[in-house]
Amino acid sequence: MSAVSDRLPAFPWDKLTPYKATAAAHPDGIVDLSVGTPVDPVPELIQKALVAAADSPGYPTVWGTPELRDAITGWVERRLGAREVTHRHVLPIVGSKELVAWLPTQLGLGPGDRVAYPRLAYPTYEVGARLARADHEAYDDPTQLDPEGLKLLWLNSPSNPTGKVLSKEELTRIVSWARSHGILLFSDECYLELGWEADPVSVLHPDVNGGSYDGIVAVHSLSKRSNLAGYRAAFLAGDPAVLGPLLEIRKHGGMMTSAPTQAAVIAALGDDDHVRVQRERYASRRELLREALVTHGFRIEHSEASLYLWATRGESCWDTVDHLAKRGILVAPGDFYGPAGAQFVRVALTATDERVAAAVQRL
Repeated sequence: MSAVSDRLPAFPWDKLTPYKATAAAHPDGIVDLSVGTPVDPVPELIQKALVAAADSPGYPTVWGTPELRDAITGWVERRLGAREVTHRHVLPIVGSKELVAWLPTQLGLGPGDRVAYPRLAYPTYEVGARLARADHEAYDDPTQLDPEGLKLLWLNSPSNPTGKVLSKEELTRIVSWARSHGILLFSDECYLELGWEADPVSVLHPDVNGGSYDGIVAVHSLSKRSNLAGYRAAFLAGDPAVLGPLLEIRKHGGMMTSAPTQAAVIAALGDDDHVRVQRERYASRRELLREALVTHGFRIEHSEASLYLWATRGESCWDTVDHLAKRGILVAPGDFYGPAGAQFVRVALTATDERVAAAVQRL
């Protein structure tokens, strides 16, 4: 076991423990804006679908029911503008984090193979490479990477943590470059439905991929858009030549989305109204927090999409974490996402209206 754990960095969130204690000591209680975990109710139609499928004594399939695949293909075409998406183009997964962490291993990558991800990024991209013993590197512009030995290229738009959105033109250029070098491209698009000052585009859009899914796969999650983080519900869409072997590997590994969750996903993907309601909640919280942070002396960069504000006071991120913790507000230090975040903090919009109002008052 130690041979595996020794490959991994220290779990970053443990470093926040003393600051969380400081924030929790505030007379009016903590406002936790550090982790982007949903706090609003699961929409009723999704709960009902889950309950209706509760009597599911048999094993679910890794590929999901035909109805689930229909729901995914329909959503991908309706929402992302993808064309001619069949069941072979989609694959349910058990939440997106397990996919990110185990993808390099499931692709058969190892020593000598390279995995690349954005300079500021979700730490699990690096963890996945480490678990597979593959080499890993961060980039500013992926087309400036040495393509030799580069087997997996991660995109993340909208970005976690910065909220930066890659334009259609940028995506088209990167997809073309990756294809020209035979590099598999996975695009993490889990925040795509949360664009505020930009309209995020998927790599599955024909204007980006030229009508072909060769060498590209998009990752989508229902955790944020539908408040289903506790359900572990996500899916892949893209190149069947990639998803077919992944399906077979995941069958052997028993990586199955539970049957009640599959039913819930069908309901969630078939309804756009609850997504609109949740967007409005986040938009209101974002406006209040952004104005309060700027008034308090912060500068906000990017943040045109996703569930976070990427904020700086021009000092060490840990000094900022301490400054806010003394006011009962807990945020994530930017260096969790790479050295380039050393002077930033990530402020999540995922707190109740009451807690957001408390943070605004304190700022």
